[in-house]
Amino acid sequence: MERPLIAERFQTPAKNLLMEIATLAKKTPNLIDLSIGDPDLITDATIINAAFDDVKAGHTKYTASDGSADFIQTVVDFYQKQYNLTFSPSQVRGTVGALHGMYLALAAILNPGDEVIIHEPYFSPYKQQVELAGGVPVFIPTYEKDGFQIDVAVLEAAITDKTRGIIINSPNNPTGAVFSPDTFKQIADVAIKHDLLILSDEVYEAFCFDETFVPMAVFAPEHTITFSSFSKAFAMTGWRIGYMIAPEAINLTAKLINEAIAYSSPTPSQRAGIYALNHYDELVPQVVAVFKERLRYIEERVQQIPFLSLSPVKGSMYAFINISGSGLDSVAFVEKLLQETSVLMIPGKAFGETTGDTYVRLAATQSLEVLKEAFDRIETCQFK
Repeated sequence: MERPLIAERFQTPAKNLLMEIATLAKKTPNLIDLSIGDPDLITDATIINAAFDDVKAGHTKYTASDGSADFIQTVVDFYQKQYNLTFSPSQVRGTVGALHGMYLALAAILNPGDEVIIHEPYFSPYKQQVELAGGVPVFIPTYEKDGFQIDVAVLEAAITDKTRGIIINSPNNPTGAVFSPDTFKQIADVAIKHDLLILSDEVYEAFCFDETFVPMAVFAPEHTITFSSFSKAFAMTGWRIGYMIAPEAINLTAKLINEAIAYSSPTPSQRAGIYALNHYDELVPQVVAVFKERLRYIEERVQQIPFLSLSPVKGSMYAFINISGSGLDSVAFVEKLLQETSVLMIPGKAFGETTGDTYVRLAATQSLEVLKEAFDRIETCQFK
């Protein structure tokens, strides 16, 4: 009897909406792709030049598995300067993007069957990462009428004796919501009360348009694992460099796991990250201003289209557009839009079954000229 080549858990994979839509998009001529969170901007030349000067000077070898000492110290110094948060170098780990850090942390903290609470709508990889680490994802809804803020009473009601952690993401992908300091404080209080870990994805920390960003670690320093990345704020998606900051015991366990997976993040990318963080105040406001302008333009255009609506976007680089006026669910809407206008967005259903299916996510990762063309096309589409 022949054994199957593929592990049982992957033999009947769950339906992947993003893959199906991407396959359809490849067959679409004259496509305007507003689906992917990969900025059209090129990494600033000063970052590129600094990194490759370092490469030419000999930074081409492995670093320590958690990152070079100067990369780690740069992260420590950044948090001290930017947020008045003090971390030990032993708490910091360079990662191959923030998702790598999230997986390492989940693998380090979860026993089989442990539960992790995720607020919907959510960045779609979270669910699979929890499952791959042996955990069980538990979802709680958030709603547009509440600014997509977590209702802490709903959060607390979802906690069981198996709950190990809570994944939060603010500024949020896909909704563009920014949790208020009061929401952060309430989440922190719940985590401390129940001795839970908060896995805080802060990749979009720079994209906080109307208020100053405050990290979750300010409110629950002993219960927070922070993840961030250079991908968005510095337009460095392809460099694959991020970091995690965790209690020392968790970081040490992540080290043991990672030495059997990736060992270390790329040395040239660490060098780029050092320069980027040291020049944050010069480089990041330029990138953020581009996306703020684009999202404000998107808000204006959505207001002019009867079958769409959009609450003010508080942060991130996405618009989570309400399509309930179209009479279609999110998958049917995206398919119709793609077929009739060659404009591609992501169905909200991909970000959660409970609250996502009357929305689509638009990534503001194209120029104003391209966005104008996209909305000119969308206006020609007929619904109801």
